[in-house]
Amino acid sequence: MGELGGFLRYERETAPRRPVPVRVRDWREVYEELSYEKSRIQGARCMDCGIPFCHDACPLGNLIPEWNDFVYKDDWFSAIERLHATNNFPDFTGRLCPAPCEGACVLGIASDPVAIKQLEHDIIERAFKEGWVKPHPSRVRTGKRVAVVGSGPAGLACAQQLTRAGHEVVVFERAQRIGGLLRYGIPEFKLEKAVLDRRLEQMRAEGTEFRVGVAVGSPTKGASEESSPQSTLVGPSAPFVTVQPAKDLLQTFDAVVLATGSTVPRDLPLPGRELKGIHFAMEYLKHANLVQESLRYEDATSTGAALGPSGLSSLDARGKKVVILGGGDTGADCLGTAHRQGAAHVVQMEIMPPPPPSRAPDNPWPTWPVVFSTSAAHEEGGERVFGVETTEFIGDGEGKVVGLRARHVELVRADGKVSFVPQPGSEFELECDLVVLALGFVGSERSGVVDELGLALTERGSVMVDDNWATNVEGVFACGDASRGQSLVVWAIAEGRSAAASVDRYLMGETALPAPLVPGQVGMR
Repeated sequence: MGELGGFLRYERETAPRRPVPVRVRDWREVYEELSYEKSRIQGARCMDCGIPFCHDACPLGNLIPEWNDFVYKDDWFSAIERLHATNNFPDFTGRLCPAPCEGACVLGIASDPVAIKQLEHDIIERAFKEGWVKPHPSRVRTGKRVAVVGSGPAGLACAQQLTRAGHEVVVFERAQRIGGLLRYGIPEFKLEKAVLDRRLEQMRAEGTEFRVGVAVGSPTKGASEESSPQSTLVGPSAPFVTVQPAKDLLQTFDAVVLATGSTVPRDLPLPGRELKGIHFAMEYLKHANLVQESLRYEDATSTGAALGPSGLSSLDARGKKVVILGGGDTGADCLGTAHRQGAAHVVQMEIMPPPPPSRAPDNPWPTWPVVFSTSAAHEEGGERVFGVETTEFIGDGEGKVVGLRARHVELVRADGKVSFVPQPGSEFELECDLVVLALGFVGSERSGVVDELGLALTERGSVMVDDNWATNVEGVFACGDASRGQSLVVWAIAEGRSAAASVDRYLMGETALPAPLVPGQVGMR
């Protein structure tokens, strides 16, 4: 694969980021394009390693060495054929996936790994420019109907596979537009929504039907603690166009697939949590995305944010001192969003200590490298603080947050357990008038479709499925974050494809659809 000895002659190169002073003034994607010739050289670095560990690290089982070689040989059409053979949406993963494949690249043992993610991005973009990405409608119709609830990456992948297998597929989405987390949770500067929309057009042309503004299962308030407003952050809080009883789907469809995500955010129940100006990350990011999509102003503020005297939403960071609690990718998305909104100052706080600059002894290749990295958002400014925990939010006497109290902590591992020990005399206060909680998620929503169908849950709050992605209710399946818990876009697509194969087998007795995963598979990520 690649050029013989190419990995010895060529250095790793990825697309350059647009200059910081330029990109923070707009919401366009951060990266510039890499030339086809430079992409070809990166393909030449693939070293024909014999055992491509990148395969095992990728949940989709992408045929990475094969399309690397085709790029090197300037055969881009064959490259996209190989890429689409395992991945419905390389245009999403090529932008959003953290690339566990690169962490397992054999070249990465002693050098920089092959720029796999960059090549994936370049292949699919070349394919769209050349007109090679076309609808693939089924030539046969099975007469079977499948409902897919949720239009994130897992739901879309599952729907596309089942449509191509000849089934009549209807995707239900409670928000006003299709895309789920891809549309409402990922900022424009990481994924311009035109990229999502062009894929949806392909799916419509293949025969997939989309119904928006439909809440499947009545969201009964008080049914569980998860029925509070944060449980609907990915969808609109404005009234749904339609409330579709979940049990009715069982009467009108031959199978139902739940791809509703893991949407209940992890809270931080500290003194002062009730103060105005403290929001969950998805609430904050959704608002920014709605504004960028130029929706009606009332829709852009439909998450419950009150308008102040200035006419600005309380979810807009313009001119504010912002604190982001959580040091992960979502926190970085909030950081980049705050920069573009014109925040006066931003601090991102993380309870964990900073990762080491290179692999630690207990983090050997080919496991995922837990090392310090700087995202595009961090490059743009703000402070980044590690080893700190918040202890209290401070109000101004009128119910608004004006600061927080925190302290430094030390990570201690003992008897297989992790604890954070406060450091004496390390307490401090930090002024802020907007706090964003980017602390992850704790599982699926209980109220609505889960309660209505009586679905069994795991200890972690996810929908329980068996080795065929089936729930405890006949004809009902689940995939993606709904069954796995919060994870990566590449896992969501892989689970959607795998669940589609199980649904097809359930309906037809056999299937030709590929299934890259079984429930509970961990892999290297």
